[in-house]
Amino acid sequence: MFMLPVVSLSHVTHSSSACRTHTGEKPFECSVCNKKFADSSGLRTHLRTHTGEQPFDCSVCNKKFADSSGLRTHLRTHTGEKPFECSVCNKKFAGSSCLRTHLRTHTGEQPFECSVCNKKFAKNTNLRTHLRTHTGEQPFECSVCNKKFSQSQDLHAHLRTHIGEQPVECTLCNKKFRTPGNLRSHLLTHTVLLT
Repeated sequence: MFMLPVVSLSHVTHSSSACRTHTGEKPFECSVCNKKFADSSGLRTHLRTHTGEQPFDCSVCNKKFADSSGLRTHLRTHTGEKPFECSVCNKKFAGSSCLRTHLRTHTGEQPFECSVCNKKFAKNTNLRTHLRTHTGEQPFECSVCNKKFSQSQDLHAHLRTHIGEQPVECTLCNKKFRTPGNLRSHLLTHTVLLT
């Protein structure tokens, strides 16, 4: 009598998930935004973007993360470990996603496209920021005067008006500025004077 080997359910589930990696099948759908995933753990992690849940804490600085891989990558900022190396320029990165994004500087790939104007971006974060030019969304608000901004760096530059900080200095005349953009404009006055 021939007996079939016993296969554990966890192996079947893992095997099915592995197969979906190759087939591209994504049967797990988010009920909030309809984004689809190949496995239930991917969906579970994604749902935290909607709930704001961040159950993984850094033991060094108490920063919180939605998934263990985010925490693992973050911990490397404390240790200085950068195990992912670019095969083109040898620059090293703490996370594989950072390396993938960096590789686009060599390939010119811009996989993130604006659905409104078709402009393309190498980083998803740049696309999200760009989309605010179409929606008018300004999620960054000054706690002093309540002025709103579409980008966090614009808020940080604005905050300097309240505290008087001018961290950018002209190396030609030592005049100080709040932003690198203001310094660039100022440098044109030296160019005019030199010609």
